[in-house]
Amino acid sequence: MMKIRRFLLVISALLALQTFAQESTSIFRFGYLSYETALKSMPDYAIAEQQMADLNQQYQAEMKRVEEEFNLKYEEFLEGQRDFPRTILQKRQTELQQLMEQNIAFKEQSREELAQARKQAFAPLKIRLIELLGQIGRERGFAFIYDTDTKALPFINPAQGEDISELVNSLLQK
Repeated sequence: MMKIRRFLLVISALLALQTFAQESTSIFRFGYLSYETALKSMPDYAIAEQQMADLNQQYQAEMKRVEEEFNLKYEEFLEGQRDFPRTILQKRQTELQQLMEQNIAFKEQSREELAQARKQAFAPLKIRLIELLGQIGRERGFAFIYDTDTKALPFINPAQGEDISELVNSLLQK
């Protein structure tokens, strides 16, 4: 008799849990969108991209200039190395080595500065998008908004989630 009561108690608990789980999943809602697509749809995105292209072009021009300067000095070295006394030859080799190291350091520093400039240029856009997504999430009662660019979820049930791409795009254009 005691075993039957325990068994019925466990079955009742499982049924109650199943009912609770079904109710909670029906109220669990989320939004989803492509974050990159939303970011790129912002009017200021093209301006930031153009600023980055201009800055990149400046760095490329400077890298080309220092490379040409190095090549010129290297050609002069090759042409005169037979005629140089040993100390001048060593001095020129040292100069070329230092120039090459400076050029390598400049290229690395340029990459870092461009990456930092990109972060700074796009930070206000990302902040605006995140704030907008938070506002939409609160207004629509979403538990979260998922970025489909990550491709971490191979399936999203449209009955429980909402594609907010068009909504976000229209609000970003204002």
